[in-house]
Amino acid sequence: MRRRASLVLLAFAVFFAAMAPTLRWYAFPRLAKIPPNQYQETVLEARPATLLDYSTLKAEKVESITIVQTLKGNVEESRRIERDAGRDVVVWDSLSYVLGPDGTMVSKIPERYIFDAHTQDPVHATGEMVDGDPVRRDGIEFKWPFLTEKRDYRYFDAQTRTSAPIHYKGTRVFRGLEVYYFEQTVPWTEVPMPKTMPVKGITPDVLAKTGLTRWYTTKRMFWVDPVTGAPVNGEEIHREELRNARALMGRDTVTVFDGHVKMREDYIAYVVELVESNRLMVLLLVSYLPWGFTALALLLLGLSLWLEARSRRPAPPEPAPVTAPV
Repeated sequence: MRRRASLVLLAFAVFFAAMAPTLRWYAFPRLAKIPPNQYQETVLEARPATLLDYSTLKAEKVESITIVQTLKGNVEESRRIERDAGRDVVVWDSLSYVLGPDGTMVSKIPERYIFDAHTQDPVHATGEMVDGDPVRRDGIEFKWPFLTEKRDYRYFDAQTRTSAPIHYKGTRVFRGLEVYYFEQTVPWTEVPMPKTMPVKGITPDVLAKTGLTRWYTTKRMFWVDPVTGAPVNGEEIHREELRNARALMGRDTVTVFDGHVKMREDYIAYVVELVESNRLMVLLLVSYLPWGFTALALLLLGLSLWLEARSRRPAPPEPAPVTAPV
């Protein structure tokens, strides 16, 4: 019986020992993925800010600027691209909608971001664009990979349509979560005019004929949960200018926007709660279950060897029969 029990324990030990690497290296890449139908809305604010008043063509201080950023998964496009890509693909249709203090539209920039559902690497396909302009992304945008590393990443900037390193600046604690802090500074760069302008009749072509050029710089900051790769907070110190503006506005340079953009408090709380619920699944696949199964396999192996050793011990000698005295 002991030998049979030891063989059963040995079989279970082998099973759990095999399951540990299987969960980490086989199940994790196939189960930890961004869903193709994800929808997310984030509201950011700059309080106070400087904004160009197009009616007077002067930059004025305003109480606040609101930026509503939506990410909507396009399931149909994901399936279409997956047929050729041979892997799970997510297509995010994004819109960055900027509202002035009176609620009127200041600008809106649509994007289509196509990426691998697990690694977050960009997938190049027809439809990848920023504000209607075809682009070919190099690096991440919006989200870091699962199990983010303490290193620099390439990050795509939608304004310049280029990628540059975003630098790892250390580990911090944010709302009780241990996060990685990343920072990127985009120097003053000439960028395209938005296709949709806040004043009717004014188009990028009309502005181009006046010699106006649009310039932009930003310092962007992200606090990223390293388990899920999701930013739990983001900020930008953002500036835009119109240059070569003397003929139209009487000055060479006019500020279009200047402000420190931060996530609104209620959205930070929502994102932190969402990340805390999602990180458990990732930790189960890459840490808790593999290490737990490894420890269990070692325990079962030890029990199996102990029972086997006991089954091999020689039986104690039978006592000699006691002879009655004559």
